[in-house]
Amino acid sequence: MGEDERRVWVDDENPIFRRGLVACVTGAGYEVVGESARLEPAPAPGSLDILIFDADADQLRRAARVAEVGGAKLVALVASSAEHLVFELLEVGVAAVLRRGDLRPSVLLAALDDARAGNAAIPRGLMPALLGRISNGPATAGGLTEREVAVLHLLSEGRDTVEIAERLCYSVRTVKNIVHDLLVKTNTRNRAHVVALAARQGLI
Repeated sequence: MGEDERRVWVDDENPIFRRGLVACVTGAGYEVVGESARLEPAPAPGSLDILIFDADADQLRRAARVAEVGGAKLVALVASSAEHLVFELLEVGVAAVLRRGDLRPSVLLAALDDARAGNAAIPRGLMPALLGRISNGPATAGGLTEREVAVLHLLSEGRDTVEIAERLCYSVRTVKNIVHDLLVKTNTRNRAHVVALAARQGLI
């Protein structure tokens, strides 16, 4: 996503909460191109770069269609009790998962920046719970190299590029290249998606 691609659509049933999201996003230089409740009205394909939405099962299907047709990045807001949805969110390629109760302007804006950069934004506290719910099959090599698996493990802990580089004594560019290779090999959309897939296949 290019530097100028900052068009955001905000979807939330609560009009007061929605207005707060809009104020936060516009104050940081993003352009809010539309608002809705439960994606009614639905955004026109190609009219937005990022969709912020309140995630439940029905909303996820609607949001996934928006992303599939128009290529928008998805930023999902979940309740603190909605950890059972996280794996499904990651499987459809959601770029960021944020707890509503933990939401602050800095957290939201960091997630938007991560989404634009192609990174995943997942609360570290959610990842152990997510992996704990997955029934892993036998571990396999999966066609991945040892260093790719090492990077996968750190991604599953919520580590960012710089932290992974420091932990493995690689350059930041090397880590970015490894992540790119992981996405290509696994045909996944982003870091969150590849972690979810690797967990399901028993690689981590």
